[in-house]
Amino acid sequence: MTLKVGIIGCGGIANGKHLPALAQVKEVELVAFCDLISERAEEAKMHYGTLTAKTFTNYQEMLEEMELDVVHVCTPNSTHAELSIAAMEADCHVMCEKPMAKTAAEARSMIEAANKTGKKLTIGYQNRFRKDSTYLHEICDEGELGEIYFAKAHAIRRRAVPTWGVFLDEEAQGGGPLIDIGTHALDLTLWMMNNYKPKYVVGKAYHKLAETENAANAWGSWDPKKFTVEDSAFGFIMMENGATIFLESSWALNSLDVKEAKTTLHGTKGGADMNNGLTINGEDHSTLFEKKIELEPGGVDFYDGTGDKPEVLEAQSWIDAILNDTEPIVKPEQALVVTEILEAIYKASETNQPVYFN
Repeated sequence: MTLKVGIIGCGGIANGKHLPALAQVKEVELVAFCDLISERAEEAKMHYGTLTAKTFTNYQEMLEEMELDVVHVCTPNSTHAELSIAAMEADCHVMCEKPMAKTAAEARSMIEAANKTGKKLTIGYQNRFRKDSTYLHEICDEGELGEIYFAKAHAIRRRAVPTWGVFLDEEAQGGGPLIDIGTHALDLTLWMMNNYKPKYVVGKAYHKLAETENAANAWGSWDPKKFTVEDSAFGFIMMENGATIFLESSWALNSLDVKEAKTTLHGTKGGADMNNGLTINGEDHSTLFEKKIELEPGGVDFYDGTGDKPEVLEAQSWIDAILNDTEPIVKPEQALVVTEILEAIYKASETNQPVYFN
């Protein structure tokens, strides 16, 4: 069976991740491309579309005219909920790029739409499909680390502020590095802990280096007047069971300790560190040990390696879930908790008060 897929938003994340990944899934036909800039849609169609594929500048026209099975939403955060809900109501399964939505209320409305329509909904957290992530998740599931009671979620860049598109626009995105890359680190950490019950958070978002003129940056200096989001943000999350998580995120920070979409776990039986390759530590027969995990294909007997990129594995897993009527790896209820926590950190920063969950 082949699924007909439409793309809403043919910009950077679509061309950098979704389209090349879907192009490698044999059960997919890319038949519809929508973007406010018609040239973007035409270019995406030229590179990835079928011979009969069509382009649109209005997503409603695309949903009305095309008989689609799946829609991928690859647009600014402020439009995620609107577009995802419309696609599900048009009888399409939806993968929405991370974060799930700009606000928790919007994310909850997406889940309500999925439940009402019976369509599948997932969120683009491709870092779960990295070799180190899948291996570590299996270890955690098997209880090798014991009870994970403290973790750190890392998303630290020294100077890598995305200066294109709407990344610096608070209205369109809802925030900066916390909602952009911190979301990946938090998703990984919660997934490893299998703990989605936060009790309260405290946190602080900073707008310090953003004010720098002619700043050194990986993608060229930014315009301080347009930098309306935070340049770094940090949160402390208390879970209902007493476990705690420290979340750190930055696009610009005077630090050499850079790491992105990583987690560090501390359990009663052992720990794990992703920061310089995956390392497991613990105690065996009253002796402390550190075990570096080699995850290249054929590197270890107990790991069935693959050369596929995480985004390809994500796309294939998503399509398989639709074809086999199974749950996607990234469940929308999990992504909702990520959004709720991020929103709470922003609120805690604004009010200088802890934010409690119901």
